[in-house]
Amino acid sequence: MRLLAESSDAGKRLDRMLRERLPQFSRARIQDWIKGGRVLVDGAPERSSRTIRGGEAIEVDPAQPAALRAAPEAIPLDILYEDEDLVAVNKPAGMVVHAGAGVHSGTLVNALLHRFGALSAAGGPLRPGIVHRLDRYTSGVLLAAKNDAAHRQLAAQFSGRRVEKVYLALVHGRAPQESGRIERPIARDPVRRTRMTTRLAGGRAARSDYRVLRRFERFTFLEVRIGTGRTHQIRVHLASIGHPIVGDPLYGAPARVEGMPPLGRYFLHAHRIRFERPSTGEETVVEAPLPAELTAWMEELERV
Repeated sequence: MRLLAESSDAGKRLDRMLRERLPQFSRARIQDWIKGGRVLVDGAPERSSRTIRGGEAIEVDPAQPAALRAAPEAIPLDILYEDEDLVAVNKPAGMVVHAGAGVHSGTLVNALLHRFGALSAAGGPLRPGIVHRLDRYTSGVLLAAKNDAAHRQLAAQFSGRRVEKVYLALVHGRAPQESGRIERPIARDPVRRTRMTTRLAGGRAARSDYRVLRRFERFTFLEVRIGTGRTHQIRVHLASIGHPIVGDPLYGAPARVEGMPPLGRYFLHAHRIRFERPSTGEETVVEAPLPAELTAWMEELERV
């Protein structure tokens, strides 16, 4: 690509000027091209910080970024179930499912590749085997497909809402009813992009059913079944009725509970999943017990 620096570009850094003129490329990629000698100013390579005067002839030889692929890493896994088509693992809180948003290693995918060598490619090179996800600070059972046929079959079950997903959650406040249903559409919060919201008209339909398992003076322990799988669904739904999940300040929970040790995670656990085995159609149920740190925290709550 050949560009001519204009008088309005005078005083700008080279990388900034190129970013403005080539908005389809990130500034980081442009800086890589400059470092690699792929950008010439009046026929000579320059630094990113080079100040433009105006009138320079600039040649850019773009390079495609190296393909990103997940790499195997020796990370322990808690295998709950395995057959020729899939594996169900008990994901610990704090582990990211796949690379993204600044996380490039230590993920569940890295651990799965080390354990099994190859997984379904249907999810792409950064998400091999991943059919559904759990938030980083949510623990519990998660399925991964070993081959493409199983991946497609499981994906169809999820999209067709034929997979039963049951979670356990401790929330702030005393739920007024023994059971209930939340049917509120979920959309990305336009102001805080890391959040979801139920306050916009154009959200995606979502349904969560809950029942009370145990009551405390200021908290309620719930079983939650979701008929859809929207981003942050349980977290945003429970917060929308005034019961944010313990340990989830993004949706209104206090950062600390007075008299209690720091939790360091959400009190949200994917407890059970029911699905059909891709090869046989056999109904299969996999459960992950409530983690010991959550059980201990809840027991401590009774003494406060």
